[in-house]
Amino acid sequence: MATATTSKPRSKRRLHPVAQYAADVLAGRIVAGRSVQLACQRHLDDLAKGHERGLVFDEAAADRAVGFFDFLQLSEGEFAGRPFTLQPWQVFIVGSLFGWKGADGYRRFRTAYIEVGKGNGKSPTAAAIGLYGLVADNEEGAEIYSAATTREQAGILFRDAMNMVNASPALSGRIERNVRNLAVLSTNSFFRPLSSENRGLDGKRVHMALIDEVHEHPNSTVVDKMRAGTKGRRQSMVVEITNSGYDRTSVCWDHHSYSLQVVEGTVPNDSWFAYVAGLDQGDEWTDESVWVKANPNIGVSVTLKYLREQVAEALGMPAKQNIVKRLNFCIWTQSFAQWLDMSLWDTPEAAAPFSEADLGEYPRWDFLDLASTTDLAAWVKLYRDPDGRYYIVPTFFAPEDGLRERELRDRVPYDQWVREGYIIATEGNVIDYDVIREHIRADANVPLEIGFDPWNATQIATQLMGDGYKMVQVRQGFFSLAEPTKEFGRLIKTGLIRHGGNPVMRWMASNVVVETDAAGNMKPSKAKGTGRIDGIVAAIGALSRAIVSDGGTSVYEERGMLAY
Repeated sequence: MATATTSKPRSKRRLHPVAQYAADVLAGRIVAGRSVQLACQRHLDDLAKGHERGLVFDEAAADRAVGFFDFLQLSEGEFAGRPFTLQPWQVFIVGSLFGWKGADGYRRFRTAYIEVGKGNGKSPTAAAIGLYGLVADNEEGAEIYSAATTREQAGILFRDAMNMVNASPALSGRIERNVRNLAVLSTNSFFRPLSSENRGLDGKRVHMALIDEVHEHPNSTVVDKMRAGTKGRRQSMVVEITNSGYDRTSVCWDHHSYSLQVVEGTVPNDSWFAYVAGLDQGDEWTDESVWVKANPNIGVSVTLKYLREQVAEALGMPAKQNIVKRLNFCIWTQSFAQWLDMSLWDTPEAAAPFSEADLGEYPRWDFLDLASTTDLAAWVKLYRDPDGRYYIVPTFFAPEDGLRERELRDRVPYDQWVREGYIIATEGNVIDYDVIREHIRADANVPLEIGFDPWNATQIATQLMGDGYKMVQVRQGFFSLAEPTKEFGRLIKTGLIRHGGNPVMRWMASNVVVETDAAGNMKPSKAKGTGRIDGIVAAIGALSRAIVSDGGTSVYEERGMLAY
């Protein structure tokens, strides 16, 4: 009779430090804001399924880059002479940037947007990344630039790099130094500060560009020029570091917003890395327990004492509050937060596919948003079932000419959405409203009403009225949209919206911000948003008619708008 043998249980493989940080954040062992949580989830998802897109995480490459920091010493204040020991969040960033590779074997990430609070070591980290690109990235003729709009700003990051070289025997023996240049003669490589002041941004062959304090850039010139300079490099990278800003027309706001859409999965872009630290909606900036969300280096390079002093001064001097909110807690002041919670938009129930053929017996209200003849027009059908669930069926139209240019401008895959049938491209450089009319007429089901914004829609509304449709004008002010906007938000929160996972609607939902009047009435704002929101506006417009025609009269039609 055989005797039973015992064996030691197989030990579970330890996670790589980059994945460990992501796991710790998602498990709540490390406190982080939602956008950082999404970045961590993205990393773990890509570890599991990224190979399907040709993505590979090279642990050895990540370790090599992280290990490079062991050769460096910090040079300022109480940290002078200390080793540059990366904190877990910095390991996540550095390891991600150098560990992830694409199907071609070269670096996956070509742009990195990093937004954290003041004093968290952004500039030294970026400077060290530049030094790695100079001496350890296996790139002949590497051109590394510390780039900014002013010579003084560009010099800050470069000075950090110079100081680290001076303090490192291993690097100082290899790198030639002068006041504005670090050079490795054996590979014909250099690291220099560069600004737009001397108009020297053109003609560069950029291996790495390190762009500091992006929120202070008055325009996108530096970013655009550096990105253009990478075109001939096999694994170039642009690293943008910044605090939060206030100007919603700036390149920083554009890249901040785009980064959020990337980590949310709204806009797929495997070459864009985003680490956006900051407080979440509902967090109080005076609450010490949430400060770490914007200050991952709290207790290391930024102290509780300093933050407490900043908050105390801001509370005593209201004029300073916006500065403290922006620089220390990554709150975009004089801006408007994303209105819809995308985690609620993305629930399996809301995004589950459905067949419109199954909705034919339900009441339906349509809406046309034709405000733009050169970008997108939206025709949205809104059904309601007996249980109070609403089903959104959108169709979008765009002019065929200039589609690629608009794709580059808005950074979304319009061409793919056309191929997949989510957008109908009409011939020419303006939307052909006859095509929209024909699609409406070809629909087997007839809506109870078709609402429309009178801007640009009077002619097609008249034609459809002649075709037998009931057309109702809905103006885009607080009077018409306040109640349905509030109701739409409630329906999302209570899980009563079904959108079927339409990617165009999802992108638009992530773009919506609302404006509020003195009485607290709200409506979507196209002027204050960061991208197209036509589909959501049309859905709210259709809901406004459902409220009136199916639920009686609007409260605003009964009593008018509140005004103070």
